[in-house]
Amino acid sequence: MMMKVITSTTLATALLVAVGTASAFVTSPVAKTAAAAASIASSSSSLNMAETKSTALPFLNRPRLLDGSMAGDVGFDPLGLSNIDDVGIDLYWLREAEIKHGRVAMLATAGFLQVELFGPAPGCEAAIGIKCQTDAFWAIWNGHPQYVAAALLFIALGEMVGGIATTSGREDGSRAPGDFGLDPLGYGKGDAAKFKRLQTQEIKNGR
Repeated sequence: MMMKVITSTTLATALLVAVGTASAFVTSPVAKTAAAAASIASSSSSLNMAETKSTALPFLNRPRLLDGSMAGDVGFDPLGLSNIDDVGIDLYWLREAEIKHGRVAMLATAGFLQVELFGPAPGCEAAIGIKCQTDAFWAIWNGHPQYVAAALLFIALGEMVGGIATTSGREDGSRAPGDFGLDPLGYGKGDAAKFKRLQTQEIKNGR
């Protein structure tokens, strides 16, 4: 009788051990849920890391303020200039300067062609027959200094208008960088995608 009790106890103990050992290899619902959440979080983190890479420089992270909303923005800012905001310069000011310099450069390119085709100052008798632009400038200065003064005054007025527009635009956000409302052909009133493409072309040509 005692042998039967011992045998039954031994069998029961072995059964419990076997069940416990088997349960160790079975994942509980809570563990499954936690593992799934960790997997999703890992995938989301990897996706976010891929999304924040710069388009122009894929081995660098995209600058925080260059989110692609501006025309021509491909996340190129290896020096981190877009993050400057403590010396009176911010991304708005930098964008304004880029557009302005690009437009001046395009006008200068057209000016080179104009000088080669029509001379430094077509229609000005003081520069007739002069091929060198520097010589033409001093000839006009000596003969008609008022012409040079008028040109400098015109440039100064343009700088004043641009400075006021940039300052007000930075303060209240009512104006996009480089926007002076000069759109005689009404591109800005038509298709938004087409207008964005034209803005991108202007930036690329200026660069």
